[in-house]
Amino acid sequence: MKHPISITHISSISALGVAPETVWKNYCEKARLFSKMDGDWVSKISAENELAIAQLIQEKTAYRNLDRTVLLAILNARACVTSLKFQQKRIGVNVGSSRGATGLFEGYHKQFLEREKVSPFASPTTTMGNISSWVAQDAGLDGVTIDHSVTCSTAMHSLLNGIAWLQADMADAFLVGGSEAALTPFTMAQMKALKLYTTSDNVLACESMRFEKTRNSMVLGEGAAMALLERGVSENSLAVIAGYGFASELLEHNSSISEHADCFQKSMKRALSAAGLETVDAIVMHAPGTVKGDMAEKNAIDIIFGKQIPLLTSNKWMLGHTFGASGMFSVELAVLMLQQNTFIENPYFSNARRLPETLKTVLVNAVGFGGNAVSIILASPS
Repeated sequence: MKHPISITHISSISALGVAPETVWKNYCEKARLFSKMDGDWVSKISAENELAIAQLIQEKTAYRNLDRTVLLAILNARACVTSLKFQQKRIGVNVGSSRGATGLFEGYHKQFLEREKVSPFASPTTTMGNISSWVAQDAGLDGVTIDHSVTCSTAMHSLLNGIAWLQADMADAFLVGGSEAALTPFTMAQMKALKLYTTSDNVLACESMRFEKTRNSMVLGEGAAMALLERGVSENSLAVIAGYGFASELLEHNSSISEHADCFQKSMKRALSAAGLETVDAIVMHAPGTVKGDMAEKNAIDIIFGKQIPLLTSNKWMLGHTFGASGMFSVELAVLMLQQNTFIENPYFSNARRLPETLKTVLVNAVGFGGNAVSIILASPS
């Protein structure tokens, strides 16, 4: 790349907790985080995070009208921007979401059907641009604010946008990521209509990377995850973006990718080429827990890496699928593994090779409906 780009801060809000130490502890202990909601397994934010949401709503009257997706994003962004020195900084924000203001939209639509009237807050609080703009407002940032949805690869596309703006010298730092709060009746019904949702009674209900499974096992989760990107490599660098790739493919079905995930083959190959690498130490897979989705990505990895398959893992068996935020949760796991020089295994998959003495490179995959794949290679800054 023209300029090296570093992740200088990363944070998240999810069932894993909020403090990096807690998140890492839960990963290492393989905590069981799913709970039942109306009879279905879901992944909800922790009680600590729930209290923080309630406190945030009390801060400003305007926050009481915001969707949960926006509130999660505001809280998460505060953890990322506390280390920033605002003087002479052009700071952009790109926090996307697959579903956006799902909870508010469903509520306002129900109100309209029942009363044929709707609140004046309905339009401004349910637009996609509502997320990044409120994050910037809360943090006191006056740079560009971008929102988008590329379904489940949304956060990774935010990262790509941040790279582009920094490489073009149109910003000094970029806050990128995703926020999702789609544990709503209508969204759950949509996943069930697609026959993707788990029917397991096991608390480890999402069988992400259990490639021999015969039933889909997606579990829906909520949360927000963001990274702060800056040019150069410094003492603040947690990881360096060594390479990136992206691709799409012709649709075979509205909710699936091809048998050998052509989009992933292209995105991983391009990321390796950009990084000047033939392989990586580990891969954090997208692996949503569906039969076809998991297997297609594994097929693509087998084709690209041949007999030298990197260590493979995922985190949706713990976190569930957080849709537009999921890619950044995978990036966070990759950064933590690089920092701790520790590989987090997936209990549903046994790696044939061992961890190298030093974990230096981790590739992260994400893909959305329509085959919009992104692959990012992160490297240790030292």
